Order: sequence, then structure tokens, then C-alpha cells
Amino acid sequence: MEVSTHTTSTLSRSNSRTSSNSELEKELIDLDISGGGNNKSNTLKKRISSSRTPAKKAKRIRFFRNGDKFYPGSTIPVSVERYRSFDSLTEDLTRLLEDSVTLTGAIRAIYTLEGKKIEKVDDLEDGKCYVCSCNNEGFKRIDYNVSNTNIKNPNRLSRIIRPLSPVKNGGSNGSTPLKEIDSVVHPRIVTLIRNGVKPRKILRLLLNKRNSPTYEHVLTAITQRVKLDTGCVRKVFTVSGIPVQRLAQFFDEDDVFFAYGNERVGINDFELEPEESKAIAAHRKTLRSSTTRTGPKPKMPVKSHNDTYVCVDESALNGGILPDSLPLELQAKYTLGSIIGDGNFAVVLKLKDKQKNTEYALKIIDKSKCSGKDHYLAAEIRVMKKLNHPYIIQLVHDIETIKNMYLVLELVRGGDLFDAITRVTRFSENQSKIMMKHLASAMAYMHSLSIVHRDIKPENLLVELDNDGNVVLLKLGDFGLACEVTEPLLSICGTPTYVAPEILMESGYGVKIDVWAAGIILYILLCGFPPFVSPDNQQEQLFDAILNGFFDFPAPYWNNIGDSVRDLIINMLQSDPELRFSSEDILDHPWLTSDIVDDTRDPNGYRIFSNHVY
Repeated sequence: MEVSTHTTSTLSRSNSRTSSNSELEKELIDLDISGGGNNKSNTLKKRISSSRTPAKKAKRIRFFRNGDKFYPGSTIPVSVERYRSFDSLTEDLTRLLEDSVTLTGAIRAIYTLEGKKIEKVDDLEDGKCYVCSCNNEGFKRIDYNVSNTNIKNPNRLSRIIRPLSPVKNGGSNGSTPLKEIDSVVHPRIVTLIRNGVKPRKILRLLLNKRNSPTYEHVLTAITQRVKLDTGCVRKVFTVSGIPVQRLAQFFDEDDVFFAYGNERVGINDFELEPEESKAIAAHRKTLRSSTTRTGPKPKMPVKSHNDTYVCVDESALNGGILPDSLPLELQAKYTLGSIIGDGNFAVVLKLKDKQKNTEYALKIIDKSKCSGKDHYLAAEIRVMKKLNHPYIIQLVHDIETIKNMYLVLELVRGGDLFDAITRVTRFSENQSKIMMKHLASAMAYMHSLSIVHRDIKPENLLVELDNDGNVVLLKLGDFGLACEVTEPLLSICGTPTYVAPEILMESGYGVKIDVWAAGIILYILLCGFPPFVSPDNQQEQLFDAILNGFFDFPAPYWNNIGDSVRDLIINMLQSDPELRFSSEDILDHPWLTSDIVDDTRDPNGYRIFSNHVY
């Protein structure tokens, strides 16, 4: 295994909504969407016409979300009078789209359906469809839902602008507000039983806000997964035979469903054969209750030596590095301070800005010791220059000389998470929730840029503490193995305890290996040891355990830890990357979105319901 030896804010996501509507939204909401042409609509049209001379007819354009084959698109009127700059259009699109889809940042680019980038508002053509992309995300060439567009109808407004969006089967009155849909849909894995000859095929599907915002979207996702011989999935039932006719039923207690087309449902269809029951149980192998662990408590892995800086003895000398040995540009701007960390290839010292009096960290990398790994160093600098996020170490300045690479980095004073775990052993759910929110936010931002870290571990996570020793901030650093993902990666790298199974299988991997590593870390935070261990401390045994994918929540270490966070960990540690949560799914999980800790177990590990213990 190759271990990282290097170090690193636009928010990845924002849950805030603006309290005031823009001129565009006000006018669109006031329009007569039924096509009746009432006085209010006519008055508004006259006001718009009289206020702009000369008045030009706005182009009606449909915008899709980049890479989202389920989102039907949103149609808005676009004119140079309304949008005098390209930035004003992207700002409006960001605000309008974020109410109906999950955005990973602000919309920065617009593409044609062929992938050509639009540079100015005038380039947009009336009646055409375009794709909106967040941050620096590249164009994703998929089949967007163009066939369902109706942008020539001037009275058919964007779904996100109408006060209530009609959703078939979405509620008793035939409509469900978007806010209600948001509260219903949360990421979860469901088991699907494909209609056919027994024993029937058992499949699994990850549902989330990206593929399941409406009942119809869920049916589409199930259709693509089960691939019925008769075509589209038309009917879905629970294991008890109850028809699933509302979106909320997919996110209720039942997580096993029968999928049918238009074929008849037989009286014995809901009876499971032993092979079918066995297959369903196999998918749930990590869901069993806590077991008492015998023998010694598993230990944390030994800390791997890396160059992510940690604040050590303030009185330490600067490692023999003289101020006049620094490049003149650094000498003129900064005062060199004490050493705060070192590694195989680098040393990290404090720096202070002479004018601003702000402290930074200076990482000095010896290039002669990086022979053969120059591409990692180049990739680290390239990636860090693209990143700007509150929970990612910020690269302030970089200078390269013949002998060394000098990186001026943001300074985090609390040390790394590994040392914090060593001191505390285990953290509360509330403390763990803070750290996981920050880490998942950083990952969601990176992954939206198609950047994978590849070495997320406690040593590479820096924390800031309050006066009581509580973690208030976590930042991701050390981007020595980070790279941009344009196709499945095959190189084996990372740190053994946190490595994902698809890396070991050498089958190709992507950004979800970071989610696996974050799942391992969350498990460690709550109990003090990793879920996959080798009894004899042998790497091959550890890898076998990871590939097997089985883990549990042993008593007494997990007795006081709630079910909600266990569910999140299970979904982050899915062996199949297709079923594993994305970083966005982590942020959407009820454990992170709720301020209430799910403390549903007594000290002996039993679940508590209404003062009764089971």
C-alpha cells in the first residue's frame, strides 16, 4: 500500500433560502399559468412592456441539471434586458433550481446538449434546452429528458416557480408541496423482488433526492434496475401485499418491494421461497443487533507517518532552517517561526504575515526525496489550487525552487484527529455529528469537482477545539494522493485500515472510496476502534475482512449509541459502490439533518420504546 505524504473555501452545499424573490420569480408567479389570460396577467404584461423600450420578446429556455437524467428541467424566460450579464443569469438559475434539486454549489457554466459551453446570454437560442453545471464540474453527456419538454407553451411555467407542484400519487389531493417532498425523501437502500419465475431475482437500489424526488422518478429508477421483460414497472407492492401508491411509502418502515409491469398479481406472489428469503437476509448481514465481544478490545491502528502538520511543542526550534534560506518573496512578507511538524519528505513551520499579523503554516518539501513521485507533488499543487472551502485546508501561496517546494497553508491549531482520538478514545454522538458534517461537506464539494482524495484518515483531518476541549471545526488536509477522476481509477493506494474493497479488487474505483473511509472514521469516533480488524495484525487478514464486508456493533462499546447513526454507517460501508451513499447522501441522512440525538438504548444495549425495554 502506498501512503500519502503530503497536505490543504464556496460552500459545497447551502441549506439556506433567500427570503426575498427576484423580479423574475415575482413576475412568473403572477402570470396566469392556467392560460386564462386574466386581468392580473394582462396588467403585468403591459407594465413589463411599458417599462422597457424597445421591448423584446424573451426567449423561453429549458435548463437541465448537469448529470441528472431524472430532473425534467425548468423553463424560464431569458432576455438581454432582464439579464445584462451572464453572471446575473447563473445567479438566478442557482436560486431557482436549488428549491427542487440538490446543488453542489453555485451554477457557474451552461452547456448545450452537445456539450458546447455558452459564454454569453446572447448565445442562448429560443426554444432550446441547455445544461447547468455547478462550480468547475465538467459537462456530463447523458440522455436528458428532452422528449417531455413543452417550452413552446408560454403558459407552462417551470415546476420550481409554481407555488405547488402537482405530483401524481403524491398525496390525497393529488399534489404535494416541494418542502413536503424534501421532508419525505431521504437516502436509503431498498430491496427489490423482480416479478418472474420463482425463485425470483433479488436486487437492491439506492433511493435519494437525486433519483426519487417524485413517485414517477422512483418507478423510473426501479424500472432501470430490475429490467422487466414486460417493460416499465407499473405496480409496486410491499412484502405484505400492500400497493405502494405514494412517494412516502418508499421511505417508510418497509424496505422490501415487489416490482411488476402490467401483468396480473397472483395470490401466492407475496409468499417468499426459502432461496428468496435467504438472498434478502444476505443483503442484511450487517443489520443484526449488537453482540458481546469476547477477548481484548480491538486497538486503533498505529499512526502512519505523514506530513500533515500538527501543532507540537511551541518552544521547538525551527529545525535548523534559517530565515535567509527561504525564497526572497517569503522573507519579505513573512517571519519564520517554530517547527510544528515533520515527515519523511517535508518539514512544517509557523509563519507570520508581517503586515496582517496572521499566522500560517509553511510546508517545505525536499524535492530530492520525492524522486519518482514528482507527479504526486504536481497533482497535489494542482488540486489544492482548485479548492476553496471552509472545511478544507487552504493553500495560500506556493513557490518552487531547484531544491524545494514551499507551500504556505492555512494554520489549524488543534492538531490532527488521530491524536484527539488517542486522548479521548471515543466521542459523543453530538461531537461526532459536527465532525462528520464538516467532512461530508468537504467531500461533497470535492466530488462535485470530480476530485477524489484517496487518503482520508484521522491523520489527515485537522481539528480546532474550544476552551473545554470540544471539537468545533474539522478540516481536510494532505492532498498528496488526490486526483481528478475522468475514468475509473486502478492504482492501489491509501492506508490499509481505511481502504475500500473496490481498490483491493482492482476493478476500478471513483470518488465513493472517500465515503468508505469516512464511514470507517465515523465508526472509530463512536467506539474507539475500526470495524474491520485483523486478530493477528496481519494485512492480508485485514483485507479479507474488508472484502467480506461483514462488521457488527459489539456490546458494550455500542450500548449507548443510537440506531440512526448505525444506519448511516451501514450505508457508508456498503461493499457495492453503486449502493454506497454518496457524500450528498450523508448530508441528507436524518442523523445529520436532525438536531436530536437518537439515544434509544439503555446501558445494556437494549432498545427502548415508550418506557418498555425489548
